[in-house]
Amino acid sequence: MTVHQLMTKAPKACSPDANLAEVTEQLWTAGCGALPVVDCAGKVIGIITDRDICIALGTRNAPASEVTAGQVMSGKLYACHPDDEIHAALLTMREHKVRRLPVVTDDGKLVGMLCASDVLIHARHDDGGGAELSYENIVNTLRGIYCHPC
Repeated sequence: MTVHQLMTKAPKACSPDANLAEVTEQLWTAGCGALPVVDCAGKVIGIITDRDICIALGTRNAPASEVTAGQVMSGKLYACHPDDEIHAALLTMREHKVRRLPVVTDDGKLVGMLCASDVLIHARHDDGGGAELSYENIVNTLRGIYCHPC
């Protein structure tokens, strides 16, 4: 099973110049918790989450209309390729403790988003028949994302 089979195709994205009021509206309208940040060529340069926005606005004395996505987006970008095997993407999520991965082409252009919830919906009970994507696969990924060393 490949990432392409499970990813959200044609995801919403924002530019680094979009202000946080605009980004928040996009998140609300799309019903999602994160947007890839793309440059004018469509290349993913970061990701911004609803949590990033909340923390930025809670720690700055500035209105959302005066803070840009580029100022707040995560500098570390973890992504996957549409042809990647789904277990490789789950490993990336687990290792880097992220629930969402932009799906990019070889030249870094956005073609999809893979979220832990997408994977969860497609997981199946492994009754010994060798489920390609089992409940155990997603539970182990989520355990890796959410468990933090003391």
